[in-house]
Amino acid sequence: MKTSRVTTLLLTVATTITSSHALGSSCPNIPDPLYPYKTAPGWSYLKVGGGLHSPRDLVLDGKGRLLIIEEGLGLSQHIVDANGCITNSRLLISDPDLNHGICLSADGKILYASSSSSVFSWTYDAVSGDVDQDPVLVVSGMATSGHVTRTLAVPPHRDDLLVVSHGSDRNIDEETSDARTARAIVKVFNVSSVPMGGWNYISQGWNAGFGLRNEVGLAFDGNNMLWGVENSADNLARTINGTTTDVHADNPAEELNYLGDVTVPNDDWYGYPVCFTVWNPTELSFDRAFKVGQQFVQVPTSSFNDETCAQVSVPPVLSFQAHSAPLGCKFDAKFSNLFVAMHGSWNRDMPTGYKVVAVPFAQGPDGAYAPTAASWSVRGSIDVFYPPDETACSSETCVRPVGLAFDGAGRLYVTSDASGEVFLLSQG
Repeated sequence: MKTSRVTTLLLTVATTITSSHALGSSCPNIPDPLYPYKTAPGWSYLKVGGGLHSPRDLVLDGKGRLLIIEEGLGLSQHIVDANGCITNSRLLISDPDLNHGICLSADGKILYASSSSSVFSWTYDAVSGDVDQDPVLVVSGMATSGHVTRTLAVPPHRDDLLVVSHGSDRNIDEETSDARTARAIVKVFNVSSVPMGGWNYISQGWNAGFGLRNEVGLAFDGNNMLWGVENSADNLARTINGTTTDVHADNPAEELNYLGDVTVPNDDWYGYPVCFTVWNPTELSFDRAFKVGQQFVQVPTSSFNDETCAQVSVPPVLSFQAHSAPLGCKFDAKFSNLFVAMHGSWNRDMPTGYKVVAVPFAQGPDGAYAPTAASWSVRGSIDVFYPPDETACSSETCVRPVGLAFDGAGRLYVTSDASGEVFLLSQG
């Protein structure tokens, strides 16, 4: 990509971030939004649902119904009108263990949902919206501690495959340097034939990348290549010559990772739990110069240091502000933007996140998709749906975006677990 085009795009991003649109409204018979929010120019938002029980990930079926995982409750189904407003709701699957992941097969006939330990499937009737009441256990044996969200995705061109992400057991999960622990990893399973008791997550399936601390968001681009967004570590410090310095306020960066073709094993290591990504080089400049997007270790040694990371770890394609907590991610219909739900920080004195951003993408000469911003850019995303002052946010004062789903009209549904709300973002 030519430098002039990159410069123009970054200027556009900067202009967008400093502008805002009018505040949103709510559907008839839906309470007003709990918090004031803004949108980028050309965008507006509508609150289409409220009073849900910790709504997490969501999908739309072939008839345009919303299917939402309500953590601690189960899977709910919602009929919407032409404006996208929820008009009727029912609890389709009552199961308080379902906590995050949901997806449909490409033909819309198989519904998948996850608990912390397992993935289940149901036969789904897109005409009636009903499921058979006896779930099939598809994947089992996952850990029930630490990061417990299990994001699910089916490749658009391969209905026989199911992608399942699994986060770390704790902030720094040392054992995950070995992919065989099957934590901090994304794995793939062939669901055309599932053994009795389901595939064992630890010992079966194949890797789509490991060393991924908590790859909650997964999305396929126009070439059916997989991308993921990662929640990186908290409370990091850097120790040089026996002196330890707290660097956690702005490091490490959250990550956008390219995982690639899930039809073949990807045994690449993406760095966790040793190599972390730089967001603010100034915090780390006491012993060497860094650039945004490079990787560093907390305690460099002669046998493993920052240079080692550059040799053996796959760095992110793009970085985000530390502690933004990216969760859901979805490409638009033209694959020109990847939208990311930033759940919001807890490990930062000045809050950040609590918004939905867009990462501009483009195809290169080889046809591959990639962000238009360079890997070292700190302006690689555009705020689309955001609070008036994110530095004043908390779970009691701002939306906490989680799940994203586009409808047939190109409008973007967004769930907020902390507030129990569902929003619809529209452009034009």
